[in-house]
Amino acid sequence: MSFLTFIAPAYAEVFLLCMACAILVIDLFISDARRNISYTLTLLTLVGCFALTWMGSSEAQYAFNDMFVADPMAALLKLGIYITVAVTLIYAQSYVRARDMFRGEFFVLSLFATLGMMVMVSANHLLTLYLGLELLSLSLYALIAFQRDSAIATEAAMKYFVLGALASGMLLYGMSMLYGATGSLGLTNIADVILNGSADKVVLVFALVFIISGIGFKLGAVPFHMWVPDVYQGAPTAVALFISTAPKLAAFAFIMRILVTGLGADWLVAQWQWMLIIMAVLSLALGNITAIAQTNLKRMLAYSTISHMGFLLLGILSGSDEGFASAMFYVVVYALMNLGAFGMILLLSRAGFEADTLDDFRGLSQRNPWYAGVMLLVMFSMAGIPPLVGFYAKLSVLWAVVDAGYVWLAVVAVLFSLVGAFYYLRVVRLMYFEPPVDQSPVAIAPAAMRWILSLNGIAMLLLGVLPGRLMALCDYSIALSLQ
Repeated sequence: MSFLTFIAPAYAEVFLLCMACAILVIDLFISDARRNISYTLTLLTLVGCFALTWMGSSEAQYAFNDMFVADPMAALLKLGIYITVAVTLIYAQSYVRARDMFRGEFFVLSLFATLGMMVMVSANHLLTLYLGLELLSLSLYALIAFQRDSAIATEAAMKYFVLGALASGMLLYGMSMLYGATGSLGLTNIADVILNGSADKVVLVFALVFIISGIGFKLGAVPFHMWVPDVYQGAPTAVALFISTAPKLAAFAFIMRILVTGLGADWLVAQWQWMLIIMAVLSLALGNITAIAQTNLKRMLAYSTISHMGFLLLGILSGSDEGFASAMFYVVVYALMNLGAFGMILLLSRAGFEADTLDDFRGLSQRNPWYAGVMLLVMFSMAGIPPLVGFYAKLSVLWAVVDAGYVWLAVVAVLFSLVGAFYYLRVVRLMYFEPPVDQSPVAIAPAAMRWILSLNGIAMLLLGVLPGRLMALCDYSIALSLQ
């Protein structure tokens, strides 16, 4: 077997790694005035990765002694990650320019974070999972603290680093216990040993507790949510947008690989289902109720994220292929909605001014009716109001939960969704029924940002009316990856 054949399933990862290193070197030899070269190369790298993943095989392929798998679920999530990161960079362009962050290090760190997500998505081994997770986490720590003169950003990075290190330690401890109980680090091997009944069940349950604690932190689910509001508020808005979107797609893959592929035995599923039920209910309750009291929009979106992760966990705990597909659909839709919400904050921000409070959106319909309409679509979709895609995403998750026999859980989720609708509709009320605090017109953003932000809003309406294609892709990728 040739070397190129050996690494064929990981062509996209190898290409991204080579390009990230090349951009880092090229950036040393260009002036600040020509920094667009690094930005353009970063976007072209993502386009190249998209093409390589798109042209990959539709069947599962393994590499690196079965430590790496390229299957339909990995392919669909990677395509979503490329699009999300590319849109994030386009939205962030004018913002980072105004704050002296438009440098090669910003783009290279973004690419390394993307590489970490790609490795997580395709991991078939505990070591690979942990490697991808730490590559993502270390890149995010640096991105949050990228504004070195900002005390708030530095504090947020330190909080995220300390709590992230604690969560990584818990996750690593759980993985070591899993290795001790099964004698293997490969997820498929672990599943085989558990099914054979030769693993110590007590040790497995303890390992499961530590692993789910680590997963809960990475998702920002209660009671491991402490970092989310402070990091979202303290990080530069462009970085907060990055954290709140693409890593959630990778986190979904992380859960699927370790809980479903590795720990999918029936008796273990019954154990982690109840753990996820507790986390989901607490996340829905605390996220939606606490968000009502927030006046900072980024902090409100942080608590909104916590509640959305509760819905994601509902889809996973259903334990069926339909539930997994609905959770996958939900996390893709969530990334799309958050792109729109943070994109609007970036659009209204300018040099020396962060449009991150609710008052900054007062009277937006009078200043710019089109952007107010886009934000209205975002807020209505997050609230789950038909015919927007957020409604269909929540409906598909609730349907899977009811099919799994947890009718009471679906009722709880609906009740807390009604609570959550209050703070989303409050933003709409401020935009349309309150006089603007700032009478000046909205600053003209780059054309690419204006067009893509508009398409972002329209996509939420179109996908809500015609969700079948994306849902079918999720069903297809889950069915083939778990067979």
